[in-house]
Amino acid sequence: MLDIMLASPVFSFMRLLYPRLSLHQFAWMLLFGLVGALIAGAYGILHDQITMRLGVEYFSRFKLEQFHYLDASAPLHLNVMKIGFLATWWVGLFAGWFMGRVTLPHEPVKVAARRCAIGVGLMIMVAVIFAVGASIWAPTQLEDARIGNWSDMLSFYHIQDPLAFIRVGYIHNASYLGGLVGLISVLAWLRITRKPSPKIPARLPLS
Repeated sequence: MLDIMLASPVFSFMRLLYPRLSLHQFAWMLLFGLVGALIAGAYGILHDQITMRLGVEYFSRFKLEQFHYLDASAPLHLNVMKIGFLATWWVGLFAGWFMGRVTLPHEPVKVAARRCAIGVGLMIMVAVIFAVGASIWAPTQLEDARIGNWSDMLSFYHIQDPLAFIRVGYIHNASYLGGLVGLISVLAWLRITRKPSPKIPARLPLS
């Protein structure tokens, strides 16, 4: 009965989330997650500062309502920095955690850290590619039929420059999608290419 439970997909998924690690390995995994959160937050700040210049109404009318607890009287660019960090730090936290989960139980810390750093770079690169592609693909004329998908939102927020608003929306949605695709690809790459150290068991004992 125990063997059946251990082999179940649910148990396998839970073991991925909560692996059996030494305290030392867990501390490094936590550090990987925190570093990932800081990197993602910095990326979000830069990302939103750039996209604010492409479509300010996306932030002044839409995002500020989403993040209604921010001080609306503060300069917009400061609030956009906060929004950029708050909207992305958690992505980096999960990314760093899962990259550490795939590498740390099987590789020395220095090797795992180096490969995860490469993975973070690749993940960001994929997100940027998706964002640039979305910016190019976004509607450029008001006659574009795709604008109809945004009509309710444009009306609700009283958007004066719909093309700019929609373009930034495309970029933001594509950035999240690119981050997800990049993370999945990086995790697959880390798992396929890892080389277990003779000092670190490829699979930790269950008891």
